[in-house]
Amino acid sequence: MAKAFASQNDLAEKTVTFSDLGSGCYAYTAEGDPNTGIVVGDDGVLVVDTQATPVMASAVIERVRGVTDKPIKHIVLSHYHAVRVLGASAYHANNVICSRATRDLICERGEQDYASEAGRFPRLFRAVESIPGLTWPTLTFEGRSQLWLGSQEAQILQPGRGHTKGDTIVWLPRSEILFAGDLVEFGATPYCGDAYLSDWPVTLECLAALRPRVLVPGRGNALIGYDTCRLAIEQTKSFVIALRESVLKGFERGFALNRIYKDSCDRLRAEYGSFAIFDHCMPFNVSRAYDEVCGIETPRIWTAERDRAMWAALEM
Repeated sequence: MAKAFASQNDLAEKTVTFSDLGSGCYAYTAEGDPNTGIVVGDDGVLVVDTQATPVMASAVIERVRGVTDKPIKHIVLSHYHAVRVLGASAYHANNVICSRATRDLICERGEQDYASEAGRFPRLFRAVESIPGLTWPTLTFEGRSQLWLGSQEAQILQPGRGHTKGDTIVWLPRSEILFAGDLVEFGATPYCGDAYLSDWPVTLECLAALRPRVLVPGRGNALIGYDTCRLAIEQTKSFVIALRESVLKGFERGFALNRIYKDSCDRLRAEYGSFAIFDHCMPFNVSRAYDEVCGIETPRIWTAERDRAMWAALEM
């Protein structure tokens, strides 16, 4: 019997946690669902990633209003994926900030990604009809930028390719707090469908070099303590390396993609099978890794049609 497509049967609501990280920072997390970060500065609020719809974003705003009445002035998009960006309109922020590479990806594949992601995981797109359209940045940067929320310095950095080519982090150097987006996951399976798997471990070393004391991953609980933060970075790095090595091994043996997928699931399940969304991610992950070892450097665009064709081919 074929598995249900992607996460269409994942309908159970998650328990939300709103964690006080100190220094005016908070993490909105929900048992392996996408996270949102909040920085309350002297004169306004910065939000890192928005949730997938304006209705879902309203739950974040309600938590923010429980700790401050300061205006939400800035949104930072860690990357272009619909589940991260399409709730932005609810915040009425002055600025929507992302890397230039992320804006390029929105232009190139934003509509296709919207349709693809909403079809894969409908629970994460509650009230999808409330989305007014694609989220467009008002400010872009390349490499690094800096934002001052009064006396609170937020460095907005593009450390390198990994989860996507436009990945952006927010680093608060004074308090050593890092909002890592989906470059880092903890207790959740990294999604690699649009990844640069050869680059990702190098990019993670750049994050480790910051030596964060507090880390908010893209999915999973907020992490406190230098050693715990390093563990999350290493955990993500180990998964990415193991995935690529498994796919490369099958490719070098001349195995078909379907065989490589099944072998890779078996190899990685022993260590990572308990992670959130493992079964959801692996078909997309192996497909992208296979493309990369075949020499396709730029991730191919996922569409709703490609999603289902791939799923049927690998899960049959």
